[in-house]
Amino acid sequence: MENFNNIINSEQLTLVDFFATWCGPCKMMHPVLEQLKEEMGDSIRIIKLDVEKNESLSDFYRIQSVPTLMLFRKGEVVWRQSGTASLSALKALIEKYQ
Repeated sequence: MENFNNIINSEQLTLVDFFATWCGPCKMMHPVLEQLKEEMGDSIRIIKLDVEKNESLSDFYRIQSVPTLMLFRKGEVVWRQSGTASLSALKALIEKYQ
């Protein structure tokens, strides 16, 4: 958990995707997040966390449905959404917090 905390406490915007391997909508988000990283480059860090392999973090952030996307800056959650999101919506969101 310390490594995770170091990452989210940085100056860089970090988008965390809480997902499950069996989740259909989570699988739909994978190419969207890959495209987002490709288009946004180093302005965003994207982390995928399997809720079943990271139960303590999932419990800490009260993840009740997957996918849940959370945007962190300097350790604080600046945005959170359960469910899928479009590439254009995510890009607009990130640009808002840059």
